[in-house]
Amino acid sequence: MVFLESEMSWNVLISPSQLDRKGLLLRKAIIVHLLEDVTNRRASKEHGYYIAVNQLKAISEGKVRELTGDVLFPVTFTCITQKPMKGEIMVGYVDRILKHGVFLKSGPVDSIFMAEKSMSDYKYIGGENPMFMNDQSKLEKDTAVRFKVMGFRWMEADRQFQLLATIAGWWMGGCDVMC
Repeated sequence: MVFLESEMSWNVLISPSQLDRKGLLLRKAIIVHLLEDVTNRRASKEHGYYIAVNQLKAISEGKVRELTGDVLFPVTFTCITQKPMKGEIMVGYVDRILKHGVFLKSGPVDSIFMAEKSMSDYKYIGGENPMFMNDQSKLEKDTAVRFKVMGFRWMEADRQFQLLATIAGWWMGGCDVMC
């Protein structure tokens, strides 16, 4: 997945104890809350996976919440993100092997499925350490795999993307660590 820089606008809620007359603690508190929010939200359908907050660009005037005294600040910032794209070539690692396919992981993406049908001449071999095998290579747990993204969908409940992958094509399949 390519790294993208996205400009975003979010609201950050700061408690009164984190406010300072000089404003020095305010900027720090906003950055800390922004980092926590990015970590907790993990990803969005629009931007993909949040990797890092890059720059705090603007802090707008805060609005006090009457019941709690907390202050809501609209902020604008840039964030490094990664979003999967159909047709993209990626490298991942075999996480689980089932009779009908393989689950892979790649970077922040935990749910990549590659069906047995999309693995051309690979055959399933069961047992204590199941694997898929052909004449040139085998796919077992922790094997590095170069694959192509056939499609993906956003899962709001899990706040993650699910990818459908294939190794059909030139230079696809199991590879060494340097692939």
